[in-house]
Amino acid sequence: MLEKVAITPAASALLGELAERHGPLMFHQSGGCCDGSSPMCYPLGEFRVGDADIYLGDVADTPFYISAAQYAYWRHTHLTVDVVPGRGGGFSVEAPTGFRFLIRSRVFTDEEAAELESEPVVTGPAR
Repeated sequence: MLEKVAITPAASALLGELAERHGPLMFHQSGGCCDGSSPMCYPLGEFRVGDADIYLGDVADTPFYISAAQYAYWRHTHLTVDVVPGRGGGFSVEAPTGFRFLIRSRVFTDEEAAELESEPVVTGPAR
């Protein structure tokens, strides 16, 4: 199965610290402007996912979901969760740390795109 989402070592380290403090976590990437364009990190189960959400895979043992509407725009890109200094989204667990998660992306190669077309899209909770 094609990897659709990854995480940088720095973001993985912050995620590990946050998991020690908050327990199991999850990411959700919605659309829109402002904080909606950043991945939000929540305690697992605190944000309810449903049929309007796509499960992309796990990063550092943490499920990553994206809204179906946003997936329609980004389906041809590989996403990488990274972290930078700054304030994150108000409800995202990293907000008080002085860092925020963000997405870096690259377009899939032609070979990856062909593989992607043959894979099913998984909606709703994967766990």
